[in-house]
Amino acid sequence: MSTSTTRPGSGTLLRLAAIVLLAGCATHGPAPQADGPEARSPPDLMQVPDALPLLEPIRQGGPNKPYEVLGETFTPLPPEAALSERGLASWYGRKFHGRRTASGEVYNMYAMTAAHRTLPLPSYVRVHNPANGRSVIVRVNDRGPFVKNRIIDLSYTAAMKLGLLGGVAPVQIERITPDEIRRSAWQRGAPAASAVQGGDEPPALVPEVQAALAPPYPGVAGRGFWVQLGAFRERQGAEQLQSQAGASVDGLAPLLAIFNEQSLYRVQAGPFATRDQAQHSAERVRERLMLVPMVVERR
Repeated sequence: MSTSTTRPGSGTLLRLAAIVLLAGCATHGPAPQADGPEARSPPDLMQVPDALPLLEPIRQGGPNKPYEVLGETFTPLPPEAALSERGLASWYGRKFHGRRTASGEVYNMYAMTAAHRTLPLPSYVRVHNPANGRSVIVRVNDRGPFVKNRIIDLSYTAAMKLGLLGGVAPVQIERITPDEIRRSAWQRGAPAASAVQGGDEPPALVPEVQAALAPPYPGVAGRGFWVQLGAFRERQGAEQLQSQAGASVDGLAPLLAIFNEQSLYRVQAGPFATRDQAQHSAERVRERLMLVPMVVERR
């Protein structure tokens, strides 16, 4: 979604509430000046790593069944399908930050994600900006954009890394197929800019960036410190707590995840770079929800 161009046919969540119920999509584009970055975005977002392509289950139905938006029917591609497209990219930011995507995950404008009309969810895509030669890899977990000449909606950070925050711009996208992930073929021919130079380690993310990034994929926790809000035998209870916490504690929604471990569904927020940061978040949860959260470390 672009902050500079109206997207007819992609209105806000409120305008398309009925459509969202049918299509399950969070990315429908704002009116001019209605979206954009937060007042205080995390620093050094250019250091956020690209999405790491992984083999993930692509279930039939749900976000991968045919759906209708504005009188047009869209049929998602088969799980193994390849796709290469050229067209316009847009991006979306704070207006949808913390809201549900078509896949049911929480949208995080600071993660490397995107929305596409027909790619299987989830999918991985390499996006290339021909104007400056930059390329990134994003994880597609949402539906949109619903404007004829646009092919992908990027997260705020993905658009920043590509140099596309100024508005809608031409890009080329290519899906990294499950077969390429199995064979690790996607790593061949990757842009030189993404390689570590001189054998050095990649630059460490500053704590604010680490805290702003949700886990890169559902069901697997990143290393670091996590705040556990509760544990349930039924997923429904975990989802209710996740929803309540996300709505009650400012900035917490993008960090919340549910992990199925040892027959329990654990609601946790993170990862945080330090125990002190996690403890600070735990205090906010305790004050707003009257819970007794615990800080856990994942290695």
